[in-house]
Amino acid sequence: MIAVPDRLREVYTRVHAVPEARPARDVALLGVRIGLAWVFIYNGGGKLFGLFGGGGVHQASRFFGEVAHLHPAVFFTVLAGITEFFGGIGVGVGFLGRLAAVGLVGDMVMAMITVTWKNGIVSNAPGGGYQLNLALITMALVVALMGTGRLSLDELLRRAWASRSTAEGVPARAGSVTGAAHG
Repeated sequence: MIAVPDRLREVYTRVHAVPEARPARDVALLGVRIGLAWVFIYNGGGKLFGLFGGGGVHQASRFFGEVAHLHPAVFFTVLAGITEFFGGIGVGVGFLGRLAAVGLVGDMVMAMITVTWKNGIVSNAPGGGYQLNLALITMALVVALMGTGRLSLDELLRRAWASRSTAEGVPARAGSVTGAAHG
């Protein structure tokens, strides 16, 4: 058995005795959502509309066809652009956030499969390495599994529907949109 110094054991016990703080959880989820939204809106907007200095559908579809070997390239460019741009908006404002986050995970998995995995975790090759993909997948999984938190449009809608159902005398059912366990 490993001898643990008393001071270390005391610090460990104190840290783990702190109850989970819901406001901290909500702020952390908001930070993750804003980070994801920033990255995906930027990249999706560049692919679809040429925003933020992006090349638009034409230039992005050349990359999708030549580097990612996805054909028809324009279809996959538009699909990725829609997923990234509107998924980023959904995650950012917290509207259908879990669904949007799952879409972003799929987008990054496809990027890893078609481009970045063969380049390694860090690379200067076209498309780069998969380190950013991995970080974004991890962040999106947090939102997909934990939900968007109380600082989201999903929460505002849930509360509005719950109060409307209660006002009409219809109790919210467990597992329904208005009575679902919130995350």
